[in-house]
Amino acid sequence: MKKLLIVAALATTALAAQAKDIVDTAVAAGNFKTLAAALQAAGLVDTLKGKGPFTVFAPTDEAFAKVPKADLDALLKDKAKLTAVLTYHVVPGTVMAKDVKAGMVKTVQGSDLTIGTTGGVTVNGAKVVKADVKADNGVIHAIDSVVFPK
Repeated sequence: MKKLLIVAALATTALAAQAKDIVDTAVAAGNFKTLAAALQAAGLVDTLKGKGPFTVFAPTDEAFAKVPKADLDALLKDKAKLTAVLTYHVVPGTVMAKDVKAGMVKTVQGSDLTIGTTGGVTVNGAKVVKADVKADNGVIHAIDSVVFPK
């Protein structure tokens, strides 16, 4: 009986440890607080908790800090524009760093991102500072700047 309880406890712990979607993974990482707040303001939390898979080029808190405060505050209050900016950071499918190829890639927002691979991966000039943060419904690549659709 004791062995069965231990096995059940281990199985429950293993399931809990792996059941993290893009949003939960970003929150747990600790350096995407502004992104999490922006996703909430745009009403995109449920979308990124969905089936996916998604590849998210996620601006860190430091990346959001580069945006002038007045501009960021205005963006957070404009749901349509905020949604466009956030979905511009998302690509359908799961693309791990080793599979990234230079060129144009269509975002969920509908516009293209320019991916570079010389001297590390870049997204419209923003550098990927941490790659392959795996989630159950995709992957996060942390970037050092917020990118805006044209």
